[in-house]
Amino acid sequence: MEREEGQGAREEEGPPSSTGAGGGGGAAPLLGGRQSRVRVVLQRVSRASVTVAGDVTGSIGRGYLLLVGFTPGDTPDAVTWMADKVVGLRLFADADGKMNLPLQDVGGALLVVSQFTLYGDARKGRRPSFVDAAPPEQAVPLYEAFLAALRAAGLRVEAGVFGAKMDVDLVNEGPVTLLLER
Repeated sequence: MEREEGQGAREEEGPPSSTGAGGGGGAAPLLGGRQSRVRVVLQRVSRASVTVAGDVTGSIGRGYLLLVGFTPGDTPDAVTWMADKVVGLRLFADADGKMNLPLQDVGGALLVVSQFTLYGDARKGRRPSFVDAAPPEQAVPLYEAFLAALRAAGLRVEAGVFGAKMDVDLVNEGPVTLLLER
């Protein structure tokens, strides 16, 4: 789809290049003046998978499905912080039924899916603008660093394909869904 003047439309497969509006560097204000930040939607799942062009590229049982988006101002330090946050969250029930156990304690895994649409801004008009999402040349290294940081924690990590049209299948356990930002 073509980018319309003032609308910030993007192709479904990925964000536009940094030559578009809002594609500059630095921590630009986003969504009502907040600073740019790594954004993750975490869902606790009993199972999840991602399929690209009919092929399953990642599949897990119990664990977390992470939808991950980046902005041009995001840094490797922010990515590392987010990976540490995800790994340390205690979202599984202990013997008393309280959310008190981290992913590692329950033998869980991670399915990570890149999703620039987490930065869709629909405050104006009927078509969201995605100008706050990092362009691929910035987002891909951040996404790869995020995957590496999660794997370095000793967890099983499966992933989608950056920029691809993906079908995500999941069973949200709980349901438990968190929005994480750094």
